[in-house]
This record gives sequence, structure tokens and C-alpha cells, in this order.
Amino acid sequence: MSKFPKFLMATALATLTAAPAMAEKLGLGRAATEAEVAAWDLDVFPDGSNLPEGSGDVLTGEEVFADNCAVCHGDFAEGIDNWPKLAGGDDTLADEDPLKTVGSYWPYLSTTFDYVRRSMPFGDAQSLSNDDVYAIVAYILYSNYLVEDDFTLSKDTFLDVEMPNADGFFVDDRPETEYPVFTERCMEDCKPGAVEITKTVVFKGDPNAGASADEIETTAPSTTDEATAPSADDAAPVAVAFDADLADDGEKVFKKCKACHKVGEGAKNGVGPSLNDVWERTAGTVDGFKYSKPMSAAGEDGLVWDTETLSGYLANPRKYLKGNKMTFAGLKKDADIEAVLEFLKSHSQ
Repeated sequence: MSKFPKFLMATALATLTAAPAMAEKLGLGRAATEAEVAAWDLDVFPDGSNLPEGSGDVLTGEEVFADNCAVCHGDFAEGIDNWPKLAGGDDTLADEDPLKTVGSYWPYLSTTFDYVRRSMPFGDAQSLSNDDVYAIVAYILYSNYLVEDDFTLSKDTFLDVEMPNADGFFVDDRPETEYPVFTERCMEDCKPGAVEITKTVVFKGDPNAGASADEIETTAPSTTDEATAPSADDAAPVAVAFDADLADDGEKVFKKCKACHKVGEGAKNGVGPSLNDVWERTAGTVDGFKYSKPMSAAGEDGLVWDTETLSGYLANPRKYLKGNKMTFAGLKKDADIEAVLEFLKSHSQ
């Protein structure tokens, strides 16, 4: 804005200031009513001081989210196709391809509330009640592990939520600190003296570190018996007996899990890891999937998936292993858990 010509700025301001008077003179339009202004004035301050009355809890939010948001953002805020993911992305902001979600990136909860109330659901903006907006935002927070499942969001509890990236933004001071440096451009002979290499980078584990070009081994190392011997991880999986009829029932229940987890031929990792051969597998060990720190630590401590551990985990994932990435609230019926376990057995042969 500082580079905007002053005379154009003055002209624009004069036009805006004179517009109401000109409209009145020409008999065009009328002054907006307070109600009309209020309908447009939906901004929410970061401190929540001008939030509307209302409230919404996580469990209600799960239902409202499923009805209004899940078609684009997935049942667990994991995103569908190219629609945005609203949950996840912990500790990825420094990555080459960070996942920017409400939980990992957005610094103010007011931004989330304002956006949902102002623009969602897609194609039917501002059709949600204030209670619905509170509930949806509460569920999004829950999906990002920022609140528990008994949390109710309202004007009174708004500031109880701590956004992980609240301190991740800073004021852009480049006009004062950097722009003046580039006002004088050097076009030739900018750096005196010849350029020379003063330092080389050695990668950790480089077998040729410190060697001369003549000393570097150019042939592939010979294969040893130890290298070709199959590891324990390559051993043939142990066959698991299962009840085929119960497994069929479990396949129906597993539809609640399919948004994140894949099974069967060609199954790949998605929002969650592939569950092929999950039976008797050490937790947190599927190749190529980035597990939460608690899940990786549990595997290192010896957690193995079997009837007991999977039953406890599926009943309440967050309570069973605090801090893990699973957003699903859990299966409430013992019969459903038993059926899903049988279905997973059928894919662990």
C-alpha cells in the first residue's frame, strides 16, 4: 500500500466519502439499516469478546458435521479427494510439504468460527444456527486432539482452547528492515576476488568421507550370507483361524473405518495405516506411515495387536493410548468390536 500513488489514494478516498452524498442527490439507494449492517458484520475478534450467544458440544458437533461437512471434509475431518483436510498435520510445518490444518496451522480459534459461520456449508452459506457452528467447531477441535469428547464450546469456554500455532506468526517488518537494503542494486563487479570452495559437505555415514578420488570404492560391495538371510520381519505370517460369518458382519461395521484404513489386495496407507496383517503385528510398524509419537513409543515398548489390545483400542482409541492420531471416537457395542476383529483376522492370513 505504501507504493500506491498518493494522488490515486486521495482520489479513491474522496470518491468513497462522497458516494453517499452523491447517491442521495441523485435519488439512488438508501442508508443501510442496523439489521442489514449486522447481517454483514460477522467478524469475530481473536479474544472472542463479540461472539454470538450459543453453545455446542463435541458429540452434537459430530452429528452436525456428518450432515453438513463430511461430504467434502470426511467423517473425521480427514478431507476427501482435493477438499481440505481440517485435522492432522502435527509437527509438519517445517516439512517440505507441510499439512496446514486448523490444528497444525491456524493461530486463532476465532478464524475457524468466523469461517464456518460465514462461508459454510459450501453452497448453503450462513444456513447454520450459532449453536450448530459452535458444535462443528468443537468437533473440529476434538478431531485435532485439542479438546476431550465431553467439551462444550461457548463464549465462556472459547479462550480455554490453546491453538498450537498461536505463536507461529509474526509481524511482517520487511518494508522497514529489508526493502531499504535493495534500493541500491549492484549490476557488475559486486563481489571482489575470485570465488573458491572453502568447505565440502559430508553426509552422515558416508563410507568415503575423508578419502581422495583415487581411494573411493566404485564397485558394489559383495553380498554376504548375513545380508541375504531373511529377517524376522520377512518370515511367513502365521495363519489365523477366523469365523467367516462373523467376519462378514465385521465387514459391514468396518465401513465406519474405511474412510481412513484400507484392507485387502493392493491396500495402501491413507489417513491411517493399512490394516492388512494387523494381527500379531507390533504397533506402529507399517512401512511408509508416519505414526504419532505415542503410537511409535507404544510399539517400541512391546505393544502387539491381538484380541485384548485391539478390543481396548477400538472401544476408546484416545483413552487407550493418549495422544495418538486416531480421531474416531470408538465402537460402543461389544458385538461390533468382536465382528471387526474377526474381519481383521480374515485379512491377516
